[in-house]
Amino acid sequence: MKFMRISEIHIYRHDLPVVGGVFRTSQTSMTSYDTTIIEMVTENGLVGYGETCPHGTVYQPHHAAGARAALHDIAPHLVGLNALGIDCVRDAMDKALAGHRYAKAAVDIALWDLSGKFYGARVCDLLGGAKQETVPSYFSIGVTEPEAAASIAREKQAEGYRRLQLKVGGRDTGIDIEGIRKVHETLKPGVRLAVDVNRGWTTRDAVMVSQACRDLPFTIEQPCDTVEEIASLRGRVSHAIFLDESTEGLGAVLHAVGQRMCDGFSLKVTRLGGISTMRTIRDVCRTANLPMTCDDAWGGDIIAAACTHIGATVSPRLLEGVWLAAPYIDRHYDPKNGIRIERGHIRVPGGPGLGVQPDSTIWGPPVASFGG
Repeated sequence: MKFMRISEIHIYRHDLPVVGGVFRTSQTSMTSYDTTIIEMVTENGLVGYGETCPHGTVYQPHHAAGARAALHDIAPHLVGLNALGIDCVRDAMDKALAGHRYAKAAVDIALWDLSGKFYGARVCDLLGGAKQETVPSYFSIGVTEPEAAASIAREKQAEGYRRLQLKVGGRDTGIDIEGIRKVHETLKPGVRLAVDVNRGWTTRDAVMVSQACRDLPFTIEQPCDTVEEIASLRGRVSHAIFLDESTEGLGAVLHAVGQRMCDGFSLKVTRLGGISTMRTIRDVCRTANLPMTCDDAWGGDIIAAACTHIGATVSPRLLEGVWLAAPYIDRHYDPKNGIRIERGHIRVPGGPGLGVQPDSTIWGPPVASFGG
């Protein structure tokens, strides 16, 4: 095996204010996101980047301060290891700290970035090759009033989006039903709708809303809190169900596939532990013939690039889309090659590794450094 020693690891903290003021789901209202960035330097001078950006403190059992605390414990054990031995580094992380996949994901992403730069290849090529050079994105409409949601839906379709996600839940289900119907009325031919509840309904609510809208085609994402609740909906609702927050690891995905409790997945790269696990789940979904998205909770150009590279390797007929927080962020880490959505699509970065070269001065001094 070729060897490239990890010589330094730097951890940064950075704020990402929400463009427009607030992003609402059934569980949270966020005005700014606290993201954590890893800069990994090797003995031959290559630099790889990773990122993890939890959606607040209640969306999942992840939080930004926890990510940095976890990385503070993990990083000293990685200095001196071979950056090209990704599985070995992942083992070292697990020996240093149990759990905390969302924090370890930042390291995993940085390792793939470094491997691509070492071999002169894009991450998507290391993952088996891009099946398309531009991947479809989709736009997420936060929890808002029905008329406002419909107005946004019209605007985003005009911009070229072919899939819309409508956030609902955390309020009277009658408003949710009205919002779904108002947005559906705007849909142009070929535009798909996903109704994302973010765990905000009871099983009663899910059955009532689905039956009230049984004449409308859409998918329902994570209607209830637990997989047991969601499994109980099979045969009781009129719409396909995607799992999102319940996919806390590869084991949860395998269980859902084996029990046939869902019709697809909305997957988050950092929740699952990084690019390495997403590669495995991509192959599981292909084998099970289940559609998937390649997303994350939030984050800047680094996470956006990771999602895009993975999405490019998914069979187009199974790729529901790649969601990016980019429309809600007013500044790129890489002003030249930052990940952008154009006409509802994202071009796969062309450079080696992730294909983005962040300007680390944007983040200020690191909050912790190891090695060197």
